[in-house]
Amino acid sequence: MYYNKVEICGVNTSQLTVLSDTQKKELLLKCKQGDGEARKTLICGNLRLVLSIIQRFINRRENMDDLFQVGCIGLVKAVDNFNTELDVKFSTYAVPMIIGEIRRYLRDNNAIRISRSVRDLAYRSLQAREEWIREKETEPDIDQLAATLGERREAVLGAMEAIAEPISLYEPVYTENGDSVYVMDQISDTSSQASGEAWLENIALSDAMQTLGERERRIIQMRFFQNKTQMEIADKIGISQAQVSRLEKGALEHLKRHM
Repeated sequence: MYYNKVEICGVNTSQLTVLSDTQKKELLLKCKQGDGEARKTLICGNLRLVLSIIQRFINRRENMDDLFQVGCIGLVKAVDNFNTELDVKFSTYAVPMIIGEIRRYLRDNNAIRISRSVRDLAYRSLQAREEWIREKETEPDIDQLAATLGERREAVLGAMEAIAEPISLYEPVYTENGDSVYVMDQISDTSSQASGEAWLENIALSDAMQTLGERERRIIQMRFFQNKTQMEIADKIGISQAQVSRLEKGALEHLKRHM
């Protein structure tokens, strides 16, 4: 989806105006003098900046209208608090204001309640990570982040995990020719083979297994009784992981119908 070609909050984003740096400076000076019309023009002229920022949060599956409105609040705060005496571009000041407003909204509306101290540590860690990447062009590990912040490794790791967005087991991670591989397909069963055999005996599945084709039966045996991942099975029998996923699902449906 291209958000510069759709309507967000009733605004046709393809028709948003873009102001030059000179126009922004002139409007900012008028704003400081109490010119309401200049303030309105400046805000409307920077909505594309908000639009570009909210696209960073697309994968959070949040309502884009809500994020746009929250981003606009950050933009308004940036307009009202910008110091025209400093030799700083308006966008340089506005971007962190907008991002901060969106992050506060996401933090405060999270279904899972996290203590303020943990949230603050998590966001300080994210900020430190961004600065590290910008300065050193490498990804820092947890130990490096903890050392930079002067915090315990366990505290930083726990805080980062606390704000991680939960993901559904049915979230697709790969698609090939219409066949999708889901998160649950990447998880192997770590239970022992003995317990797997007991499960087989308890639900009288051995007869149903004989009704499967040889390849489907082999996939089920490797997947559930040998604790193989779909990727390992795909390598072993020479087909794609998406095909393994499709054959596995078909075999399970067959077993359910047979039983």
